[in-house]
Amino acid sequence: MDDRALDDVHVFPADLERRPDPYPWLAELRAAGPVQRVRLRGGTDAWMVTRHRDVLAAAGDPRLSSDPRRVAPGTRMLGTPTMPSMLTIDPPDHTRLRRLVSRAFTARRVEGLRPRVRELAEELIDPIAPRGHADLVADFAFPLPVAVICELLGVPFADRAFFSRQSAEMLRPPVDAQSAALADAARQRLRDYLAGLVRSKRTDRTDDMLGDLVTVGEEQRLTDEELISMAVLLLVAGHETTVNLIGTGMLLLLQRPYEMAALRADPALLPPAVEEFLRYDGPVMTGVVRYTTEEVEIGGRTIPPGEVVLLSTGAANRDPERFDRPDEVVLDREDNPHVAFGHGLHFCLGAALARMEAVEGIGVLLRRLPRLTAAVPAEQLRWRPSLLRGLQALPVTFDPVAR
Repeated sequence: MDDRALDDVHVFPADLERRPDPYPWLAELRAAGPVQRVRLRGGTDAWMVTRHRDVLAAAGDPRLSSDPRRVAPGTRMLGTPTMPSMLTIDPPDHTRLRRLVSRAFTARRVEGLRPRVRELAEELIDPIAPRGHADLVADFAFPLPVAVICELLGVPFADRAFFSRQSAEMLRPPVDAQSAALADAARQRLRDYLAGLVRSKRTDRTDDMLGDLVTVGEEQRLTDEELISMAVLLLVAGHETTVNLIGTGMLLLLQRPYEMAALRADPALLPPAVEEFLRYDGPVMTGVVRYTTEEVEIGGRTIPPGEVVLLSTGAANRDPERFDRPDEVVLDREDNPHVAFGHGLHFCLGAALARMEAVEGIGVLLRRLPRLTAAVPAEQLRWRPSLLRGLQALPVTFDPVAR
């Protein structure tokens, strides 16, 4: 990218994901034009795509690669993982790897998990309900998706504190070489941990997704690097986003008692409400990274080959050209083609699972905790220092209910 004056570039705020309301900055960027030059944390320059229709088009454009190896090392964003995974490779390798795990996330398989997810949610509420107070993140939004992904993958639930620490460190925004190195070290610790699990499942086969991947990997000649990278992705993505979705969704309801009462009275309204939580303030707020392999025109701007392009999920999901009343929470929104789970080849494999966990989890909270109220003002809440947007804690009070 040519080195023009800094005032030609929008400087990406270091604290964007941690702001109580990051969307005004994204709205200003979108108002300035559909594609803007930004200087990311760590000093990398990129092109940010802000309109819904352009994000959709770019997500499906084969000239935009997901593989950071397609550009010069100095062009990549600071902290870009060097190990390939489904997030950072293109077809045909992406197609091959995705096919191996997609059967675990079919609508039928996910629906079959619903009773177990509901059971886990009820078990988490049992010790909370008599207390009359809780932190909905630590006591519920975190342990529920972790328990689900542990059972699904075959990862010991007792190790949740370890992999949660590594996951959080991996997702800290890299602002300099030191922070990027810490994220790399956490990623390697998680890889080492999962490599040990893979070795154990080769000698003692288990009826879980990781055990299945070991078997399929032998049949399909899946390399150890591919298998472990896939396990890291499934473990981290399988709980981090859903933790944040449940926490943010509950915050939005606590701020809207009338809407909370409506959902409590009619749980059938929960699925469209979860879609609106995803659109309005979803976990993948900043966006997804792509790399131009040749000259590409997006939104009237010509982007040269070898450039970083950021498809801004948060900006696209609040685009007034696509959404009526984009800055309002409309829980029964009928026309809601948000891009919170991506689009095209890299559409999130776990989208159906995350949606189901959020519907079941929030439904249990609303049913079991009467007169649910925020325990602190919204301005006292803190958001996680992470590339994903989510609350650190959500203290609440409610009427105690005996078990």
